[in-house]
Amino acid sequence: MARPRKPEDPDKYQPCDRCGKCYWPAAWWPEGLICGYCYQAAKRTTGRCACGHDGVLPGIIDGAPACRSCSDIILNVDCVECGAETELYRGGSCLRCILKYTATDLLRSPDTGEVDPKLTVIVEALGAMERPNSGLTWIQQKHVKRFLKQLAAQEETTHEAIDTLPAGRTTNYVRALLVEHGVLPARDELLARFDRWALEKQERVIGSEQQTVIDQFRRWGLLRHLRSSSPISNSAFLRAKQSFTVAIEFSNWLTLERGLTVTQFTQHELDAWQAGGPSTREHVYRFIRWAIATRIVPADLTVIPHRRGTAARLDAQSQTEAVDQVVYTGDLTDRDRLAAILIIVFGQRTEKICKLTWREMIVTDTDVTVRLGSYPITLPPPLDGPVRALASDNVHGQTAAHPNSPWVFRGYTPGNHIDPAHLRLRLKPLFAALAARLGTLTELSKTTPVAILAETLGYHPATLEAHARVGATAFAEYIALRDQPSTDADPWR
Repeated sequence: MARPRKPEDPDKYQPCDRCGKCYWPAAWWPEGLICGYCYQAAKRTTGRCACGHDGVLPGIIDGAPACRSCSDIILNVDCVECGAETELYRGGSCLRCILKYTATDLLRSPDTGEVDPKLTVIVEALGAMERPNSGLTWIQQKHVKRFLKQLAAQEETTHEAIDTLPAGRTTNYVRALLVEHGVLPARDELLARFDRWALEKQERVIGSEQQTVIDQFRRWGLLRHLRSSSPISNSAFLRAKQSFTVAIEFSNWLTLERGLTVTQFTQHELDAWQAGGPSTREHVYRFIRWAIATRIVPADLTVIPHRRGTAARLDAQSQTEAVDQVVYTGDLTDRDRLAAILIIVFGQRTEKICKLTWREMIVTDTDVTVRLGSYPITLPPPLDGPVRALASDNVHGQTAAHPNSPWVFRGYTPGNHIDPAHLRLRLKPLFAALAARLGTLTELSKTTPVAILAETLGYHPATLEAHARVGATAFAEYIALRDQPSTDADPWR
């Protein structure tokens, strides 16, 4: 954020011959006195002069920016390192050269004093940023400097070596940067994250026999399934975490409350545990079914599964209010507005929204279309506004994270789309994403044939059939109420 300007001081300073304001003088140019603010702005003005020169255009001729030669302005904007004509930062060097020098210095091996060839890609990526000031701001943070030094001290640059460094956003960012630029092979980060999390979580298990069973469940009941469907979705990642957490809680409850192991309990203990806590204990279903399949527990055990289809749905009135707020107010960013439209108008999952690429979004001078299923959907005004704004905005493309990213919803880590959980959190003040999506699908299934709706929105017909049944039930209740014998107080009269 730019610092606010100081108040003018006409008693102390003469008016600037460029802006007419009374600020401290910075230079005398052919046009007259130039204040400090105009001087800084002139150094940062770039483009092509009328003479054909590309570079810094500090002068003004006939209202248009002009180069130093045409405007007879003496100004040092030539970098002593690379020779580029740009604003200088320190010691006659430009921002880009200072950024590359800083990165190189931090990534030198403490043993050899040289930069690992694999890590030079970080220097090159940062140096190629359209806005090097953003990279310099990032790399000058203490925790970033500390991490880069730790990375340079590793014997080799691999995923396993980076896993030994402190976890955090900086670690994730640099790892993704190395993957994006081909230094490290791509891997399923959610899968790796679950594996690391589960190993730490497993340490809470009480008893050696319990630890053995829980470890087997982690490896063969969860990780094996996740690997078979890699890359895993955010929802699968969260379900696996909850199943593992509940399995550990059940195991420890058996040990502490009943003095039993997971190979000794009966139906009585299972029922008592499920009845004695919140509904999340129903997630033990996955652990029990795995334990039965592996013959760790008797096959006649039964468990109440987690109930599905009980989530709240946004009613029609709330949906209308949400649409009005999304489309006709300026409370949201273009990115959040587009995501909200895809949920509240088209009933899309946040996981699918986050994975949209510009191949599914086609923007022309006349139309904006999005392909969610088999057929493209034309977005009429004002629904097309956020798409046009995002298509013309290259903020993320100016960093090292997304040099050629296809994602519509670019994330904070290089090469990745935005995290669905983060998107849901951003929309939470407006509506709950799940409730809004379910409510929208229920309303749409009332007016559109399921087969057409499924192909257009990219859903399985059986899924929309379930929403249609919910909508039909609600409509049947309305008809029943409408057909009741009338009274003087009947609101339908």
